[in-house]
Amino acid sequence: MLSYLKPLFDSFRDLAPIVVVIAFFQIFVLQQPIPNLVDILFGLLFVVLGLTLFIKGLEMGLFPIGETMAYAFARKGSAVWLLVFAFALGFGTTVAEPALIAVASEAAAVAAGAGVIQDVVEAKQSYAFGLRMTVAFSVGVAIVVGVLRIIKGWPVQYLIIGGYIGVVIMTMFAPKEIIGIAYDSGGVTTSTITVPLVTALGVGLASSIKGRNPMLDGFGLIAFASLTPMIFVMAYGMTF
Repeated sequence: MLSYLKPLFDSFRDLAPIVVVIAFFQIFVLQQPIPNLVDILFGLLFVVLGLTLFIKGLEMGLFPIGETMAYAFARKGSAVWLLVFAFALGFGTTVAEPALIAVASEAAAVAAGAGVIQDVVEAKQSYAFGLRMTVAFSVGVAIVVGVLRIIKGWPVQYLIIGGYIGVVIMTMFAPKEIIGIAYDSGGVTTSTITVPLVTALGVGLASSIKGRNPMLDGFGLIAFASLTPMIFVMAYGMTF
C-alpha cells in the first residue's frame, strides 16, 4: 500500500504548481469564483489517480518490455530483425497515439473548411488517415535511423543539425497550409505511448552493445521521432 502512496503524493506535488497558477489568476486577477468547484476537484482527483497509475504502469510494464526486447535482439545478433522491429515499434506506437488522432482529425476539418479538400466525411477521413500514416511511417524511419546511430556510434548532433536544415529548406517550398500541421506533428508523436517504449529501446540497446554508453548513446531516439514527421508531412502536403 505504501508503495502506491508515494507515487500518489508525487503526482499531486507535480500538479500543484498548475493548480496554484490557475487558482491565483482566477481569484486575484479575474476576481471571480471558480465555477463548478466540486466538479473541478473531482476532476483533479481523477487526474492525480490517472497520472499515478500511468507512471506505475510504465515502470512495471512498458520500460521493462522495451529494454528486454532490446537485449534479446542484441544477443540474437541480427541487425535486420532489429531494424525491422525498430520500424514496427515506431510505426505501431505512433498510429496508436491519441494526440496524433486528434490532430489529424482537426487538421482534416480545417482543411475542408479552407477548401483544400472536399467538405465531405469520406474526404476528411481519407485526409486524416493519410496524415496519420505519413507521420507513423516517418517515426518508423526515425527509429531505424536512431538504432543505426546507436549500433554505429554516430554523433547525434550532426544528424539532428542535418535534419533541421532539411526542415528549413522544405519549409520554403511546402504549401503554407501544411507547415503548421507539419510542425505540430513533430510534437504529438512524442507522447504517452511512443516515448516510454522508444526510450526503453534506446537505453536497452545501448546497454547491451559493447562500447556504448547508455547515457551518451541510449537517448536521442525521441529527437529523431519529433524531427522526421515535419519533413514527411511537408512532403505529404507537397504531393497531395
